Amino acid sequence: MIDYDSMLSSTLKDIKPSGIRKFFDMLQEMDDVVGLTVGQPDFVTPWHIREAAIDSLEKGKTYYTSNAGTPELREEISKYMKRRFSLDYKTDEIIVTVGGSEAIDVAMRSIINPGDEVILPLPAFVCYEPIAKMCGAKVVTINTKLENKFKLTKDELKQAITKKTKLLILPFPNNPTGAILEKKDLEEIAEVLRGTNIAVLSDEIYAELTYGKKHISIAQIDGMKERTVIASGFSKAYAMTGWRLGYICAPRELSSQILKLHQFAIMCAPTVSQFAACEAMKNGDDDIEYMCNEYNRRRKFIYDGLNSIGLKCFEPEGAFYIYPYIGNFGMTSEEFCEKLLFNYKCAIIPGNAFGESGEGYARISYAYSIKHIEEALKRIEDFVKSL
Repeated sequence: MIDYDSMLSSTLKDIKPSGIRKFFDMLQEMDDVVGLTVGQPDFVTPWHIREAAIDSLEKGKTYYTSNAGTPELREEISKYMKRRFSLDYKTDEIIVTVGGSEAIDVAMRSIINPGDEVILPLPAFVCYEPIAKMCGAKVVTINTKLENKFKLTKDELKQAITKKTKLLILPFPNNPTGAILEKKDLEEIAEVLRGTNIAVLSDEIYAELTYGKKHISIAQIDGMKERTVIASGFSKAYAMTGWRLGYICAPRELSSQILKLHQFAIMCAPTVSQFAACEAMKNGDDDIEYMCNEYNRRRKFIYDGLNSIGLKCFEPEGAFYIYPYIGNFGMTSEEFCEKLLFNYKCAIIPGNAFGESGEGYARISYAYSIKHIEEALKRIEDFVKSL
């Protein structure tokens, strides 16, 4: 018989499955469940974007594109970054990827050597730490704090840096907390990084979803662009999750090397999705504004609703998640979320799915309709009253 245990990567075997998917899969096996689990817009991709994809299919544009993506799409991404964030990237500094997830993966694998240290502020999305470990890195976590609005501070960063530090991951706007970094925060981080050879991976997939304060990229701060890889995509801002399209923006010295890994691993991103994305970049600014305004309405609604129930929350400033404190009910985050699911058929994600610092919290997505959120709040209120 084959010994699969010895066949598999020992590093991979030690990595736990995603806590998000665990609850999502449990939800799928139950009826009449109101789920606020997945970070997926409930909007349909705008028609003009879908129409561009249909047109490309009707014209038989079903071939491979260049590894980095079509010249037209990279040109539109370049214009978009300049228009929206005042960042100047040439087309050969842009790589079109299979979602933001691939952008993160190939960027990390292109930078990290075994034995390097990667600094990761927590809580954060679930993919960074497993990828870093598969690269042979030691992950140095920083537990951000509610009293700092879940921001990474310069003092915390200073304490985490060693001679082996290779990469800082900046997951802001943040999933799950909804925290953002403002210009003054980024300038303090830049002050710590100047004079080092530490790279920055800035995951800016939620850059268009901020409320009251425009997103600032660390690449906009003096001296930071040359060390920063921006990973972003179309899923959140344009409601294009299923199109699986993202992109990297990085200095040519980095992007040219990342492209080698992308071309061997992927070849190119889906062609039909690239034609759709080109239309999104050209004519999608109004779509972004409309959806962002709607998320803001939902944000206020769920924030007020949770606080009225007695679940105190940090008011999110970005993304479409809220992060209530649930640690005063005498149970773990997983126990709280499981009882809410099985007894009241409402699904949210335990905070420890995003790192140990998330214990005592839960993540709730408000990328759902007001009616859906309203029903979920009723069930959460009934559960909390029962406690």
